[in-house]
Amino acid sequence: MKKIVYGGILFVLLLSLVLITANFFPASPGRSPAAQPVTKELWTMPGLQVPDPKEPVRSHYTKGEITQLCDAAVVSANATLNGIAATPPNDRTVDNSLLRFEQAMGDIFDTTLPLSMMSYVYPDPAIAAEGSACEEKIGVFLVDVYTRRDLYNAMSGLAPRTPDEQRLYNKTIRQFERNGLSLPDDRLLKVREMKANLSRLETRFSTNLNNDNTSLEFTLQELAGVPDTVLATFKKTDRGTWIVTTKTPDYLPVMQSAVSNETRKRMYSAYVNRQADENTRLLEEAIILRQQIAQELGFATWADYRIDGRMAGKKENVLTFLSALKEPLKEKTKAEMAALLAVKKKSDPSATALTPWDIAYLEEKVRVEKYTLDDETIRQYFPLDPTMQGIFNQYSQLLGIRFVEVKDAKVWADGVKLYRIENATAGDTIAYLYLDLFPREGKYGHMCMYPMILGRAGPEGSYSIPVSAIIGNVRAPDGDKPSLLSHDDLIGLFHELGHALHGSLTRAPYATLAGTSVEWDFVETPSQALEEWAWQPQVLDAISGLYTDPVQKLPVDLRTRMIEARDINAGRSYSRQLMFASEDMIFHTARGPVNVTSISDAMYEEQMGMRPIAGGHEPATIGHFMGGYDAGYYSYLWSKVYALNVYARFERDGLTNTTAGREYRRWILEQGNMQDGDVLLFGFLGKEPGMDVFYERLHIPVPAK
Repeated sequence: MKKIVYGGILFVLLLSLVLITANFFPASPGRSPAAQPVTKELWTMPGLQVPDPKEPVRSHYTKGEITQLCDAAVVSANATLNGIAATPPNDRTVDNSLLRFEQAMGDIFDTTLPLSMMSYVYPDPAIAAEGSACEEKIGVFLVDVYTRRDLYNAMSGLAPRTPDEQRLYNKTIRQFERNGLSLPDDRLLKVREMKANLSRLETRFSTNLNNDNTSLEFTLQELAGVPDTVLATFKKTDRGTWIVTTKTPDYLPVMQSAVSNETRKRMYSAYVNRQADENTRLLEEAIILRQQIAQELGFATWADYRIDGRMAGKKENVLTFLSALKEPLKEKTKAEMAALLAVKKKSDPSATALTPWDIAYLEEKVRVEKYTLDDETIRQYFPLDPTMQGIFNQYSQLLGIRFVEVKDAKVWADGVKLYRIENATAGDTIAYLYLDLFPREGKYGHMCMYPMILGRAGPEGSYSIPVSAIIGNVRAPDGDKPSLLSHDDLIGLFHELGHALHGSLTRAPYATLAGTSVEWDFVETPSQALEEWAWQPQVLDAISGLYTDPVQKLPVDLRTRMIEARDINAGRSYSRQLMFASEDMIFHTARGPVNVTSISDAMYEEQMGMRPIAGGHEPATIGHFMGGYDAGYYSYLWSKVYALNVYARFERDGLTNTTAGREYRRWILEQGNMQDGDVLLFGFLGKEPGMDVFYERLHIPVPAK
């Protein structure tokens, strides 16, 4: 599966969104003892397992269990795959080859995704480490599978009987061919080894960030300006100082509120140097490996290889798209920076330039002074539990579903909640969704969606019950005070719920083509479309309520100022996205060694108009480059075009229009990868998506035609 990671540093700061899925395809491994050939007579699709309604995925493990279960899953899958490969050519059918292969892949994902997810959430670091090792092992396994010539030969030339089978056949065969099956055996073996090594590098990079525990110690004076409600969440030492981590709930308030320039600089430096030495090395090694793999497969660069088959079509289209945005966004950012420098000069008349650690602080000053917005005041109206139910209610009506909390569910940590998603009319369970939203030591540091059980069809019209989790790091409850959400938290939750609904409401018949397994530059469309709901007055009214008196909704004047302040430094926001997308393309169109830090620094200065911090290693902290978004970071901006077109229809028809909601569910959420993204968009929109709404959202001129 794909590992989907949301947002550049700006969005990491503001939203901290990371959607984690794994990449079904470019992947992996070792073979078990030979199994008996599979024939149509010997194989029938087993019934789908019905999840335990109190524990749809296993939540507790003892030492060694994850390793044993992961190893057993690989052995079982390889036995099935070997049986497919051993089937005599004259006996091969769609049922005993293609569909049996698909079933085996769905089985191993459903078994190992829950195990791998424990590396991101499990409280016991030893158990979490086993989850990480499983993730690495499955990455290597997938490389081996999609470079096995015997499996490729077993499925090549089959005659699918239906359009669905034809789609599965085309996608499956293409994945084998993209992994080198047209190469002679010696070169195929070389590609397999390089891809396995690449998978290991990527997993280690992610694990390093997951396990990072960087923290700093500050005195009360050094934290002057940070709200008392935030200080209360920091650990206090015996010396009377406070420990501040680089996790979002700690980091962002300090960057926004600490008066001390030195405090903010120390925090910023720590943040952009997380795992600096090791992850920089891993990323640069991965880039070289990617170059070598692409060349072996007949592509000029890794970007050519990765973009082939996506909605963008080819590398040149991506470069043209990014280039068209560069100058308009640079000019807009320049004007915004000048305005921020003027704000800085009010307190420091000698200031001549901005620094990276000024930005969040000055933007917050503008929010407070110009719009009289205070994050702590806004939080009072968004207590987690009723707000989350309010968000659920928005989509229950729109999509014809219900979210029902499962009481007394078995979960992996305190504070985790489980919800059953059911059809509103029939009441049948269609998915489960975990919410794991509070920070704890060793937990993944941002916000993400992780799929654990995938959608797929079973016998006699049955369908699996997908299971997923939204992992986050919002402010935890404090005594009698509940968890209170910032507006940025809300946007993050809307975003991740978009991904979760994409996986939960899928009706695609095949696991490898279900849910979020769409073209990479389409996958962010549902999530970015749903973000727009978090800015609408009627939605904010519906989901808000003062935590001490829920009847009191978000005041109209406060809500109005929040919406008016939406585009404070919008140019800088999108420039950050453009910067990461551009450096990603530089990394992956290069030939030869790449100094990712120097490239990143140069891109920062060019696009943002100020010097980066000396000694920073920001690429080492960007999970995207080693989490599936290599030569794909452009997709955030690219899919934003689609998302805004999707939202434009709801804006026209009504945010609660059930007809539009049904069609959105049918065309966008249910289809998975059973049709190309452009077909799905046309089906929902009734026309081709246009660029005008995109330029309007960015507040930049529409380029002359």
